[in-house]
Amino acid sequence: MGSWTMRDRPAAAFLALMISAAPLVGQSPNYGAGRPPTPQELREVGPAIAPDGSGLPEGSGTASAGRELFSANCARCHGEKGEGGVGPRLVGGQGSLSTARPVKTVGSFWPVATTVWDYIYRAMPFDQPGKLKPNEVYALVAYILDLNGIIGPNAVMDAKSLPKVKMPNRDGFVSDPRPHVGPKAASRK
Repeated sequence: MGSWTMRDRPAAAFLALMISAAPLVGQSPNYGAGRPPTPQELREVGPAIAPDGSGLPEGSGTASAGRELFSANCARCHGEKGEGGVGPRLVGGQGSLSTARPVKTVGSFWPVATTVWDYIYRAMPFDQPGKLKPNEVYALVAYILDLNGIIGPNAVMDAKSLPKVKMPNRDGFVSDPRPHVGPKAASRK
């Protein structure tokens, strides 16, 4: 090995710093923020809905029932027919995912209908998450699926029929190989 020059010193110092700091990365401090949820808090989150529909509660709904619910709870953000507004667009976009400007909607992007149910149940309406009861969520999902031409207007969505809905982008995702884990939480009634 030759002698070190002044030009080599900054690089050597940087390398020495990186080597000495490497063990610190795995030993980051615990800041004491947060805590594990209580069993009651887990129950309040609601049921864990798997893509295969396990965890879906009792109840049912149709697009016609969902139309009124959508108008009352969703249209102010998503538009009268799900075309978007303050909130994202929910309809259309089929065939756009492979284009330069994909339109990610329920009808073009979401791989399984049970995920739509779970999202609406947990997070919507935006200003009152958790407000909707299972029958209302089934009806809203039926309405949104009908708007996207995925099911007919008279189809009944429930715990048995919803997992059978073939979403247009069902084969566009890779399944998570991890086994489902999580609490069996009580559902809202």
